[in-house]
Amino acid sequence: MPVYLTPDQVVLMLPGLSRGQLAQLRFNGKGPSYRKPTPKTVLYVESEVVAWVESTARGDARRVGA
Repeated sequence: MPVYLTPDQVVLMLPGLSRGQLAQLRFNGKGPSYRKPTPKTVLYVESEVVAWVESTARGDARRVGA
């Protein structure tokens, strides 16, 4: 069963990312995938947030574990 996170929980996981920045990423279609079960509820799947962060690796960070 997936672990669902609220936007506040996501920003606690990702230092340097604010709730407003996360909302802007969502609006622009550039952030992690999300679910919207009700008009005012946004949820993220924890594993998808981690995968999104990993997909943003730059330079030598991509070679870790390779």
